[in-house]
Amino acid sequence: MGLWGTNIMVYVKRDESAKIIAVYDRPQDEATEKLSINSAELVDYLTQSEKKEDSLSALTASDLSLIRVLEDLINTLIDKQVILFTDLPLAAREKLANREKVRDQLNSLENLMSDDPGLL
Repeated sequence: MGLWGTNIMVYVKRDESAKIIAVYDRPQDEATEKLSINSAELVDYLTQSEKKEDSLSALTASDLSLIRVLEDLINTLIDKQVILFTDLPLAAREKLANREKVRDQLNSLENLMSDDPGLL
């Protein structure tokens, strides 16, 4: 299952008039409010802000979801035989294979921890 519909969130700090004054990719003492990266308010702030760190925080927050989207896209292209796994560079094949192994392990652990009494 891919993350195509995932809503990426960032944490924002506001001033006394409730205007965004800073953006973070993880919660901070003064920034615990979550805001969608697609929020018009956030996009307006980022396009007007001269703080490079705020734009970097917003991009960092979206990177993990984008990576999963790219993985899903590569897998779809392979499944539809548009490309072959062996067409990818060795480094890409190794990274994709390692991520799949880790994801499979996580899924196995989740199944072990399931509350479903039929699994025991």
